[in-house]
Amino acid sequence: MNPTIAMITFRAMLGRRRALLLLALPLVLLVLAAVLRYTGNDDLDISADVLQKFGLATLLPLLALIAGTGVIGPEIDDGQIMYVLTKPIPRQVVVLTKLAVAIVLVTAFAVVPTLLAGLILTGTTAQMTPAFTVGVLVGGVTYSAVFVALAVASRNAVTIGLLYALVWESLLGNFAPGAKSASIQQWALSVTDALTSASPVKSSVDLPVAIPLLVAVALAGTFLAVHRLRSLAVASAD
Repeated sequence: MNPTIAMITFRAMLGRRRALLLLALPLVLLVLAAVLRYTGNDDLDISADVLQKFGLATLLPLLALIAGTGVIGPEIDDGQIMYVLTKPIPRQVVVLTKLAVAIVLVTAFAVVPTLLAGLILTGTTAQMTPAFTVGVLVGGVTYSAVFVALAVASRNAVTIGLLYALVWESLLGNFAPGAKSASIQQWALSVTDALTSASPVKSSVDLPVAIPLLVAVALAGTFLAVHRLRSLAVASAD
């Protein structure tokens, strides 16, 4: 990891308009949790529904998409990445640094708000709050790796990411069992399901399948990003 690249990336991410989205989305979750708690609509079923459908299925992929594509995509689009690539810094260090920044942002703006929302809603009842916190964390790491790879591989990374997160996982996942099983959301939910005794939390993917898939996709995304970044340098040099 390169501290200079990390610092520049953090400054760029938190200084853009995207930072407003990073703040707005978790704020909606926290306000919703507070309203439900205040009005007494915070039973286990409703709380699980909020944490799963809003926290895990909506907040997490959108924030990971903003962070994962934002840490490197704009630099590739405007050519600034070439300044970094001319330095004697291994390509894998550049990718791992960008990925680390994306994961930190997802942790700050998705994992922590999920933890706080869960504590507001149910406390530690049935260990549901820590379970969703861990699920969002592992899902966030995998989402971040995928979206960083997309940002390096395509100028349409945001569109492709939205199609995957909102169409494949959310829309098709409700009708096609195969789509649901090939879903980072369901793999993360499987981890959550294993850590809580709350009956409303159910995943369609077994934990022994979900964990290897989470690891494999995260590693594949990282490898693809490194490979494509090396190709980008060669192509630009030509």
